[in-house]
Amino acid sequence: MKKYQNVFLLIPALILLSTALFAQSPIRVGTTSAEFLDIGYGPAGCALGDAYVSLVSDISSVYWNPAGLSFMNQSQVMFSYQPWLVDINTFFTAAGVVLPKYGTLAFSLIGVNYGEMKVTTVEMQQGTGETFFASDYAFNFSYARRLATWFGFGASAKYVRSSIWHTSASALALDLGVLIQTPFFSPTGSEKHGLKIGMSLANYGTRMEYRGVDLMRSVDISPNEAGNYKDSKVNFATDEWELPLIFRVGISFQPIVMTHQQFSIAVDALHVNNNSESINLGAEFGLIAPGVGKLFLRGGYRALFMEDSEFGPTFGMGVLKQFFGNSGIQFDYAYRDIGILGYINTFGVNVLF
Repeated sequence: MKKYQNVFLLIPALILLSTALFAQSPIRVGTTSAEFLDIGYGPAGCALGDAYVSLVSDISSVYWNPAGLSFMNQSQVMFSYQPWLVDINTFFTAAGVVLPKYGTLAFSLIGVNYGEMKVTTVEMQQGTGETFFASDYAFNFSYARRLATWFGFGASAKYVRSSIWHTSASALALDLGVLIQTPFFSPTGSEKHGLKIGMSLANYGTRMEYRGVDLMRSVDISPNEAGNYKDSKVNFATDEWELPLIFRVGISFQPIVMTHQQFSIAVDALHVNNNSESINLGAEFGLIAPGVGKLFLRGGYRALFMEDSEFGPTFGMGVLKQFFGNSGIQFDYAYRDIGILGYINTFGVNVLF
């Protein structure tokens, strides 16, 4: 057990450092840009109430904790579709390749389409007859490696872009994560089934400032003077906005590990720069048919103790069909309750090869 002592001494220091680094008062709700980075992607993690930072080990790790990629056993490709509120559509797609001697490389894309909207003005509030589109995207390149059988780290470089008609903003960001497996509380004595500790820092990067021709106006800078330039071109400068910074730390363990059954429990604590701290809870029950496939039943609760939260219980399931050569295909579904705003369905397919 001595090899884990330094790790456990390091964890409180990292938590205290992150709390001091990102603490804010009062709570800064609605003061960050690119909020689509905060809603959660991947049906498995969403069904677990977003309590996935220590449990994730598939390609969706590129969102939850890039260190989870280091525990992937085979290459994967995932596509997830998630209809959001008021006819907003989001999707998440990722592909990862396991290189046994070098680690895991992965690429991912998060996209949000806000649909077609009418152009309105103060004089024409019913619309000018024109329409415009708005969209958000985030491109990720991730790398992860396992430095020991029980310890892995990962990092992602991220390009974020937001567009509203002819105006856009962009930012660069970095995600960092670690994942630790220990034999503590393991029913089998194996690190694989013991207490897992995960930590990730997401969206640490530059600020976003919108620019474009829609911010250009013609202004008479001296309306009371004759002989000056009547229509001077002016470019309105918008404020710069931070990205939604998310620090996650979580633990998970498997109290039940049998030949054909497994049960996992996960707890995550979140510290963010645009809201209060919160706790996520999740549990997963798996039925295993060796050589045939797996069935997963999931449940959780998101944003416990968050002030004025509309998030609530989550549910979901997954089915993995295995083929020859250790390949397979997995279908996942998640349901999330968001109070007065209704509910969200998330669908995903994951190909293993």
